[in-house]
Amino acid sequence: MQIPLNALRTFEAVASRLSFSKGADVLNVSPAAVSSQIRSLEERLGQQLFHRQGRNITLTAAGRLLLPGVHRGLMELNQAVQSLREDSAGGVLNVSMMPSFLQKWLTPRLADFYRTHEDIDLRINADIQPVEFTGTGFHAAIRFGRGQWPDLMVTKLLDEWILPVCSPEYLAETGPIESTADLSRHTLLQGEDELWKRWFKASAGSVIHKHGPRFNDSVSIVVAAEQGLGIGLARWSLAAAELASGRLVSCFPFAVKSDFAYYFVAPPRYFNMPKVAVFRAWLEECCDVFPGPETGPV
Repeated sequence: MQIPLNALRTFEAVASRLSFSKGADVLNVSPAAVSSQIRSLEERLGQQLFHRQGRNITLTAAGRLLLPGVHRGLMELNQAVQSLREDSAGGVLNVSMMPSFLQKWLTPRLADFYRTHEDIDLRINADIQPVEFTGTGFHAAIRFGRGQWPDLMVTKLLDEWILPVCSPEYLAETGPIESTADLSRHTLLQGEDELWKRWFKASAGSVIHKHGPRFNDSVSIVVAAEQGLGIGLARWSLAAAELASGRLVSCFPFAVKSDFAYYFVAPPRYFNMPKVAVFRAWLEECCDVFPGPETGPV
């Protein structure tokens, strides 16, 4: 038995709102047309889908059973049509990522992408929360984590390292740091995590308890260190440009490899879409030539 798609769309619109009039408004048809579609569907199925009490309606047991499957099927159909429309080498490409990665690592490189891929309209959303791909229009994201995101295809882009940094003026004023014990006389800039404890453990040094100002994002720690507020434990990817320019210095020769890394993720339906694949390949080339810190584990 074949059921007309229009009848299923009508049922979903009415059942989701428990209103014939609201369903009609969504579909831009008359309530009479909606009622006719529902009656036709019930006749085809041989089952009543709604209890009708004046203007009030509720789903029958059959209606409650049918609604989730119809809703899921229509959503998958819409996604397939959307993917078909977007399956090209150009046009809009919506990507989500952390603000810190965008500001300190990706933005200085974006001019090259725009220059060499003028047919792709890259649109970036910066958010600390992982994007939900279902129904949002996003094609891909760059995430920082362990590489485990169910239902997504994942490619590792870049390892991360953690190292202590400060401004050259701060170091000149306070004197050189020759051991982890020397850090006891310094202000250690704090983040929301426990990175300093991990760094001291990895460096075989005693945990220093003198804490300084606390910040809730990684870029703020880099900026505070650059302004001479103390020693910050920075991500290499976020501090590399400042270290190369001399605005920051690595004040102790020990970098700890993070358990987290940067990954390119996308739903399977988008992962190999031409414009997504082009952007992913460009990112991989940028990451391949980005060096790790010179002060590796000792």
